[in-house]
Amino acid sequence: MKLQQLSVFREVMATGSVSQAARRLGRTQPAISLSLRELEASLGITLFEREGRRLIPVPEAYYLLAEADEVLDRLSTVSRTMKSLGDAASGNLKVAAMPGPSSYLFPGYISRVLGDFRDIKLTLTMRSSQQILELVATQSIDFGFADLDFQLEKRKGLLTAETFSARCFCALPQAHPLAQKAALSWEDLHDQPMGGLHSAHWLQKRIHMAFQGHGARYNQIIESQFFIPLLQFVSQGQCCAIVDPMTVASEQQSKLNGDALVFRPLAQDLRYDCAIFVPKLRPMSQLARRVKDGWKAEVLRLMTVLGADPMTDIYSNE
Repeated sequence: MKLQQLSVFREVMATGSVSQAARRLGRTQPAISLSLRELEASLGITLFEREGRRLIPVPEAYYLLAEADEVLDRLSTVSRTMKSLGDAASGNLKVAAMPGPSSYLFPGYISRVLGDFRDIKLTLTMRSSQQILELVATQSIDFGFADLDFQLEKRKGLLTAETFSARCFCALPQAHPLAQKAALSWEDLHDQPMGGLHSAHWLQKRIHMAFQGHGARYNQIIESQFFIPLLQFVSQGQCCAIVDPMTVASEQQSKLNGDALVFRPLAQDLRYDCAIFVPKLRPMSQLARRVKDGWKAEVLRLMTVLGADPMTDIYSNE
């Protein structure tokens, strides 16, 4: 018994005629008749009594029709589902991002790219960069977006990092005298009240080294776990802060602090590194790949618009 034979049988049962079934299926009458005979031969049962050109179904034919409907309808459902999966229009998506992008940019992008697809189940998690690395290394999510600290050896063979490197900016109160300058040097920021991340963060260490290397004093008066909260202190005129380009993009799009602060590039380049982390042992669905590739393009676009001079690479942790 073949699926094609069941399709022919169901059409003949629906129309009561070989000729009508042939027209609806786009086949010849002899082909329809042959398919019915082969089905009957494979089952060892006669499904129709022939009265001239009329086909009279026997009782067993109605039982077969019910089974054929279930099989063919199920096959059609599977076919539609697989097509939508292949078109990235359905499926499950589990992603995570660090707090800055996950508060505005990342969910905004995902909501746009998924559009009106109602057959997609999304799990969006906000975690620290270290927690995201663990989620990716344990193959628990489709991909994550986080800081890149280059301490990936203990996750050997478990993930791939699609990396970004871009220039940092200085956030200043709108009324600050330094806001009049097109770019700021480390000497400009000497002894200025500054907000920054905790001292163990790799970017904070780079900031300290940059100040020291140019003979400037880094006067940090506010310490925060993440960049976004620092901007509220900047907007109130309490400090300045050196921040990453994704924080700049988030603030410029969300306008959480209105026009109370401005961003200026640094005259001497200070790079911020982040990455899209992809698990190696969890095959990516078409949906996950489409969202991931689109997010990579969006990050590059945002950084380019800001003039952050983005550079990309792929780090495969073999």
